[in-house]
Amino acid sequence: MTKRDPFKYFKTSPQIIRLAVMLYVRYPLSLRNVEDLLHERGIEISHETVRFWWNRFGPLFAAEIRRKRVQHLRAHSNWQWHLDEVFVKINGETHYLWRAVDHEGEVLESYVTKRRDRKAALKFLRKTMKRFGPPHVIVTDLLRSYGAAMKVIGNAHRQETDRWLNNRAENSHQPFRRRERAMLRFRRTRTMQKFVAIHSSIHNHFNQERHLYSRANFKLNRAAALTEWRQLCSA
Repeated sequence: MTKRDPFKYFKTSPQIIRLAVMLYVRYPLSLRNVEDLLHERGIEISHETVRFWWNRFGPLFAAEIRRKRVQHLRAHSNWQWHLDEVFVKINGETHYLWRAVDHEGEVLESYVTKRRDRKAALKFLRKTMKRFGPPHVIVTDLLRSYGAAMKVIGNAHRQETDRWLNNRAENSHQPFRRRERAMLRFRRTRTMQKFVAIHSSIHNHFNQERHLYSRANFKLNRAAALTEWRQLCSA
């Protein structure tokens, strides 16, 4: 069965669409910032076109990146998760953004809820475990909802809590916070849930952790990530 071309019937080339989506999601830029940057490259489009592109193609790109990583992440035998939640504002109303990060700093799952009780924590854990499998250790803060949810699942013995153990999850919120400020926050829960899912996958794809190895290896990995990005959803 031939793979359906998602760019069919679009007059703009796939290379420009991928570039616009990457600029908007990866960097803390507004829609009009992306429009101006593309104008400097001789590409005349409207900021509403950028909005349409990331809504249409962002989930496709993120799904393909995630699909390639799930099998690799499931292969870890000594897999450690870090869970954390932060406050977010949607139309002035407080919501909670839950995030699961693995031992290498990869964002596994992001989930938005109105509450942070046992029911919300349980749904978040089940959703993440269904996709990535069970972890060996789960590091959390002292929120009691985590412990209550893990008792229901039956993995309370895998939970670890300490003051400094969960810094990896807390630091993982920083790229999203920068994007949130650039977007002047969100107006709908559905839009925010869609964006955080796309943003986490694309951030994982380009997160090269340059502080862990030499400049030469970083350049090779960065080039490989860009090459793979330019081939996403290709027919």
